[in-house]
Amino acid sequence: MTDEAFKKCVEFHGHTCPGLAIGFRGARILTDRLGVRKSADEELVAVVETDACSSDAIQVMTGCTFGKGNFVFKNYGKHAFSLTDRKQGRTFRVCLRPDVLNALRDHRVLIEKVRSGQANQEETDRYRTLQQQRIESILNAPAESLFKIEEVSPFIPSEAKVVESAPCDSCGELTKIDLLCEVDGRKTCIPCAQKRG
Repeated sequence: MTDEAFKKCVEFHGHTCPGLAIGFRGARILTDRLGVRKSADEELVAVVETDACSSDAIQVMTGCTFGKGNFVFKNYGKHAFSLTDRKQGRTFRVCLRPDVLNALRDHRVLIEKVRSGQANQEETDRYRTLQQQRIESILNAPAESLFKIEEVSPFIPSEAKVVESAPCDSCGELTKIDLLCEVDGRKTCIPCAQKRG
């Protein structure tokens, strides 16, 4: 793996895996289709439909982050990612094709043995070899064989706003004032409001 951009994804994520490779390829396809580079501020908006490893690569490659307010997580459980360029008013979406993960299903028993610590050295070595083969296959496969790629209706949320914080009347922790709830005449954070409810 000589691609410096992929190495940055691995460094951010902590290890290399097929999921990270999927996110890396998805991000590359999206940025290429839009003809854009990494977002320095809020020029781009990324939407991820999974909380899997691939989402970390989307952040690294697009520059979209929770902190900038241009990284949106929708818990749909799909290996699908969208990228919007605010300036162009265009959005592309990629969704992993079902057969891409078939190899993982074929080796599910081996994967579970390794993850549970019950694999012997031979099984562990086989697992590592298979993982590396999957990663290389994902990194080198034609884009259309990995993803359904489509231009979709633009998703352009309002830009992030800076909101004041105030202490919760119950726990005292600073909370964005637009997220404080009124409970029995007291301004409380969501966790404290849920405890009372």
